[in-house]
Amino acid sequence: MTATAPDAWGIQQDWIDAYDQPHRVPDPTVAALREAIGAPPADLEQRAPVVTRPGRRLGLVDHGGSLEVECEDGSRRTLGDLVPEDFPLGYHRLLTADGSSRRLIVSPGRCWLPEDRLWGWTVQLYAARSRSSWGIGDLGDLRTLREWTAAAGGGFLLVNPLHAVAPTLPQEASPYLPATRRFRNPVYLRVEDVPGAVVSGDLARAREVNGLDPIDRDAVWALKRDVLWRTFCDTDAGRDPAFSAWREQQGRALEEFATWCTLAEQHGPDWRDWPAGLRRPDGPEVAAYAEDRADRVSFHAWLQWQLDVQLRRAAGDLMVLQDLPIGVSGGGADAWAWPDEVAGGITVGAPPDLLNSTGQDWGSPPLVPWRLRAADYEPFIQSLRGTIAGAGGLRIDHVMGLFRLWWIPEGHAATDGAYVRYPSEDLLDIVALESHRAQAVVVGEDLGTVEPGVREALAERGILSYRLLWFEEDDPADWPASALAAVTTHDLPTVAGLWTGSDAEDQLATTTMTEDDVRAGRADLLARLQRDGELSATPGPGPVAGPVAGVDEAVTAAYRQLGRAPSLLLSVALEDAVREERRPNVPGTVARDNWRIPLRVPVEDLPQLPEAVALARLVDGAVRRDGVSPPA
Repeated sequence: MTATAPDAWGIQQDWIDAYDQPHRVPDPTVAALREAIGAPPADLEQRAPVVTRPGRRLGLVDHGGSLEVECEDGSRRTLGDLVPEDFPLGYHRLLTADGSSRRLIVSPGRCWLPEDRLWGWTVQLYAARSRSSWGIGDLGDLRTLREWTAAAGGGFLLVNPLHAVAPTLPQEASPYLPATRRFRNPVYLRVEDVPGAVVSGDLARAREVNGLDPIDRDAVWALKRDVLWRTFCDTDAGRDPAFSAWREQQGRALEEFATWCTLAEQHGPDWRDWPAGLRRPDGPEVAAYAEDRADRVSFHAWLQWQLDVQLRRAAGDLMVLQDLPIGVSGGGADAWAWPDEVAGGITVGAPPDLLNSTGQDWGSPPLVPWRLRAADYEPFIQSLRGTIAGAGGLRIDHVMGLFRLWWIPEGHAATDGAYVRYPSEDLLDIVALESHRAQAVVVGEDLGTVEPGVREALAERGILSYRLLWFEEDDPADWPASALAAVTTHDLPTVAGLWTGSDAEDQLATTTMTEDDVRAGRADLLARLQRDGELSATPGPGPVAGPVAGVDEAVTAAYRQLGRAPSLLLSVALEDAVREERRPNVPGTVARDNWRIPLRVPVEDLPQLPEAVALARLVDGAVRRDGVSPPA
């Protein structure tokens, strides 16, 4: 059996897994997915967006014919079937004789890339606390990290998703299950940097929650929310002309999000449980509600303004790559804003692969491909633009989702899903257009089951691949230049955790993995760490006993290997710099402090921490010594 073409619904019934084994999706699963997808309108191909590039033919008019185009800037142009090389990039409208129109998206076809090779830190911002934090790493701490990185010769920071969750308690801990991919989480605000904030009476409680391990997001948000609301009211911030101008620029999207936040505070974080009249943003009851609670709606909009100001200040002139999750909460703001575009009764995940032998269910509902096209790709465009804004870089989580996504019917295991295809050519060209406009580098997280042709398509558009020391069979010296190279990720062991065996103990305590599986997985990673023969060790008895050599030697050996990679970007985990043994997240666990583990060293102490300084010098020296040209 071989992989087959998708059916009329985009479902791929026959597919090949990460182990090159063929599979056929059962007919009942296919039927459930077809029902969730539905049938597109007969005229979809006549009104869906046209995504193209300069120099390409549209295939819409006969020889000698022409099209009227209303350009993004308001000007009008006549266009033949061939798009001229000098045609403006952007989002335009094709006009027809009967007065209708369809979107014309003209992309450069390639993402922006920096001129020089760079190294930088991978940062879980919530974990990167300072002595001034209020229980969680914030945008003031990001500014401290940026200043240190630049002083040490680094060129970027890669941060966890900063997207907003519901403004309710309990707070969602996972950055990869946000309420929205368009707006940010106000828990990351540095309260003292908000104009007019009076915090003297709150500092004792702030210092108390700042000493908690694990991080208590509920306590942090309850404290910050009250201080920020008081500041908003006391300063009459809703009438600030600068805020009003910014708010107007953001348009309907911000108003809908701020309204959703206000509704969630009263009715709960899942819009599907709200009164029927409030379940669509365009309903008259929602408009009346927003008018009646205008101050609270303004407050949530004002929080986003403060986040925008603080993020731009924190990033400065350093590239900060923000992370775009594969999806959002089904009860969240984006699913509320686009209820017709989201598939009901479906979540997305991954089949069994090298990352997880039982498959994964990420809990996010997918966008229906044909409905995404019918919506002019607006949900995707707004998510890209909102994530890139103010920082200059983007990491796309599970970038294979731009090609196909593993759909899982409600009530089924992750193994009982099927792949559904997406219009990848269009989506990739939209990524290139947004990258070009923002001058933002784009990294595609291409780990797990990667079908043939995906990495070639990414490289053709200048989207960097993602290469890990823990995964790659090849020596880092043989890795591609068009990549971000790293040792590990938030879902995999830190060097210290692997080396001491504590990560294996953690897996045995918090997962259903067998001792044999844990032993085999650890042995495989140790072999990669020791592949160049520079690091010797004698593991003791049992599956998790630690080797003899020290953690400092292991970290140095790992990043010495990484330094051989010719990749455009070299990423260094901040956990490895401080010798943290706990990884941020162990997928598939519940009874664990995932996404709540703070760094053991305050961020202001990092520039004086000998092991962190040594690691920065090692990687900086590797980048400057190699002098390898970035990919063309």
